[in-house]
Amino acid sequence: MGGFTGVVTGYPTVVFSFALVVVVAYWVLVLLGGAHLHAGHHGGGHGGGHGGGHGGPAGHHQGGVRAGLRHLNGGLQRTFGLGGVPITVAVSLVVAFAWFGALTGQTLLNGRHGGAVLAGALVVGWAGARVLAWPLRRIMPAPAPPPSRRDFVGRPCVIRTGRVGPDFGQAEVRAEDGSAALVQVRQSLDEAAGPGSELSKGASALIYDYDAEGEFFRVMPGIPGAVPRQLS
Repeated sequence: MGGFTGVVTGYPTVVFSFALVVVVAYWVLVLLGGAHLHAGHHGGGHGGGHGGGHGGPAGHHQGGVRAGLRHLNGGLQRTFGLGGVPITVAVSLVVAFAWFGALTGQTLLNGRHGGAVLAGALVVGWAGARVLAWPLRRIMPAPAPPPSRRDFVGRPCVIRTGRVGPDFGQAEVRAEDGSAALVQVRQSLDEAAGPGSELSKGASALIYDYDAEGEFFRVMPGIPGAVPRQLS
């Protein structure tokens, strides 16, 4: 027992021993319901993606950071052949295999050539994780697509500013999951020229387009009795 403890706490196995403790603690939290399997893989939920993206500069910045992290994680996983599985699963597999590789190498070489054992353990960790990632990605559900601002196109909204014009306006709209978001809306002068076409606070409107460059939605007065697209 003492020999095993010495190897586990000796270099280079000790590097992966600490990481393995963190991994085990994380999965214990998962089993107890204190963490989520896909944490770090999909980012924020539907409400966070819409509400954070349209609620203001801070929310927009946070949504951009989450999107950037998702792209970074996905890029790293694809680069190392570990795509298709949650980042938490990929990291856990790498750590577990690397720890076993370091333990075996340190035992066989009697603690010598620590640098070579460390490098070899990293290779073993990557190779083992990549081999297991292939069957895992076939049985794991595909990740849900991230929420998009275009999901709001075709939905009704309620004007929350005193007026809506070609350069100003906000409206409240509800996402598919029922969460509300305050979004920037615009109405051209031509659209507001007809009788009863002007939109003011409390008026019902219909989102019919999204301007990606200006980051706002185009709206028109709601049509009585019409059922907008995407509504249940």
